[in-house]
Amino acid sequence: MGKETWAPQKRRYAVLVGLFSRALGDYVTRMVMDFLISLFAQPEAAPAPEPRVVVAAILVRCARSDDDFDPREAAVIDRVLADRYALDSAAAETLRAEGAALEASAGDTQHLTRAIKDTVAYEDRIGVVEDLWRVVLADSARDQHENAFLRLVASLLGVTDRDSGLARQRVDGA
Repeated sequence: MGKETWAPQKRRYAVLVGLFSRALGDYVTRMVMDFLISLFAQPEAAPAPEPRVVVAAILVRCARSDDDFDPREAAVIDRVLADRYALDSAAAETLRAEGAALEASAGDTQHLTRAIKDTVAYEDRIGVVEDLWRVVLADSARDQHENAFLRLVASLLGVTDRDSGLARQRVDGA
């Protein structure tokens, strides 16, 4: 075959390669741009959970802090939620279950406490600390993990050591 017979095939090949490389280039460019946009885009914020669900989650996390979620602790959490939010026992159990689901999916404790600190007045946060002490003392055994958890949460809630100690005394004396 002579040179002239290959010329049309070369041209067709060159055109196909050109089209393919342009299409591939467009595809790669689009992928790179989508990737860069995703890096700098702000994620859609999930709606903030209801404060009472967050309180229930903190109470459940407290009960689980010693790796022993005792039925007595669950009963205390239900009673605390019923009293705090004027709920019947079924609604309190449902709220505890919602709190347990939030607690399981929540990252660290600071995210939960931030939601409480931002929406609950200081006096009511002291009440949350009292409720946490009720959970800790429900099984009549103060565990070092529960103590450490309570110190951390009281601090993250902005409750002073003195007020936390007084809350414990009120619960312990009751």
